[in-house]
Amino acid sequence: MSLDVERPAPPELQHAFDPDEYGDADVMGDEYRREELERFLNDGAWAEAFGEWAEHTDLGPVEWGIVTDLDLTRQFDFFWDDFADRVGYHAPGIPEDWRERDIHPDLDSWGKVSAINAGLTELGQVVSDLLKREYITWEAEYEPPEDLPNFSEHVESDEE
Repeated sequence: MSLDVERPAPPELQHAFDPDEYGDADVMGDEYRREELERFLNDGAWAEAFGEWAEHTDLGPVEWGIVTDLDLTRQFDFFWDDFADRVGYHAPGIPEDWRERDIHPDLDSWGKVSAINAGLTELGQVVSDLLKREYITWEAEYEPPEDLPNFSEHVESDEE
């Protein structure tokens, strides 16, 4: 399915916010490189990733209307995770108490909430992957301990 909508502006990243404050992120280090990531987003990464995501998303116009009405895309956060050598992200979403808060008139089912939250998570992953693949030129500074197992070496199979 394809979503033909106007692309929202790239999010403005929270330069002073510690990603460890998110319940879903565990980031090592304290250099999140948000200034560079925000520049990449504004220089085309957001537009390219959004286009790629929109071609394959399952979100429809009603769900996307809710996302834009609530300005959820502005709430994305992207940050460098040196320990994992990746661009981490925090995707916004519809809160669990959406019914009690009556946050949008078109939000009337858990199916829509689930679709929106999953769609925004997928958008965050597409942006993160594109940033790492096409924009990041720096190397991770973290050096793992020498006693960590090397999973890239060939492991023999028990099936012979």
